[in-house]
Amino acid sequence: MRKPELAAAIADKTGLTREKASEVITAFTDQISAAASRGEDTTLIGFGTFNIRTREARDGRNPQTGATIKIPASKTVGFKAGKALKESVG
Repeated sequence: MRKPELAAAIADKTGLTREKASEVITAFTDQISAAASRGEDTTLIGFGTFNIRTREARDGRNPQTGATIKIPASKTVGFKAGKALKESVG
């Protein structure tokens, strides 16, 4: 499901216009991004948690040449599904 489809589904369920639903989705994702940039986790009970994960520097291999390369340490955003989401999927 892409953003326009999600906005349409939210609009149908809540009575909002598609444009307002799209604004809500944008505000939601902006707040998740802002919290992540501050290093904060965002937890939605029953749905899941967005958190910052740190990857250590490591050696990798170029698949075309086989040469060893250094991969620098980095941070990424992870998601851990909550109990209700896990149960709805499985």
